[in-house]
Amino acid sequence: MDNQQNKYISVSYQLHSIDAEGKKHLEEQTQQGNPFQFISGFGVTLDAFEKQLIGLAPADKFDFTLQPSEAFGEYDSEGVHKLSRDVFSINGHFDHENIFEGAVITLMDADEKRFMARVTKVEDDGVTVDTNHPLAGSTLQFTGVVLENRDATNEEIQHMLNHLSGEGCGCGCDDCEGGCGHDHHHHDDGCGCGHDHHHHEDGCGCGHCHH
Repeated sequence: MDNQQNKYISVSYQLHSIDAEGKKHLEEQTQQGNPFQFISGFGVTLDAFEKQLIGLAPADKFDFTLQPSEAFGEYDSEGVHKLSRDVFSINGHFDHENIFEGAVITLMDADEKRFMARVTKVEDDGVTVDTNHPLAGSTLQFTGVVLENRDATNEEIQHMLNHLSGEGCGCGCDDCEGGCGHDHHHHDDGCGCGHDHHHHEDGCGCGHCHH
């Protein structure tokens, strides 16, 4: 395909992470009737993921592996922070309902930029959060089949533009769930993901309607 922009691509896939011993772990998979859909050229999926799919035709199967440098980078220990419990208090009361070990939360930095973090520990003297993507440091294997690969319609492109400007889901999915996941995002922290996220808030094609 000469023109790799504005292609509407729909895929059914499984995503496995591969550990240091070569063992595979299923991270996410699309459900029947709910494929992962995106429009190329908008940066809503991992560049390497999009590059692998852009030249495939409907019914083509794929099986490719992305190294951490092509996916979510190496794990960064400096991405782990211990914050005061006051940060998570509402009217003087700690938010136990939403802040617990394993919870994925949205935080805001000094520039009012939002980012995702995972709560790893809740203690009396603070809350530890990890801002690394859940799959940082992981080698990823995507296997699946292309369902659609065609020029996106003007309506679909406008829908994507609306999403990128904060006016709704732009992933082409019907309900912003499933493979679209994730802001897997994205990259909004999805993967193919998007997560979502699996949920990585982003399906892991890694565009995340997010997630």
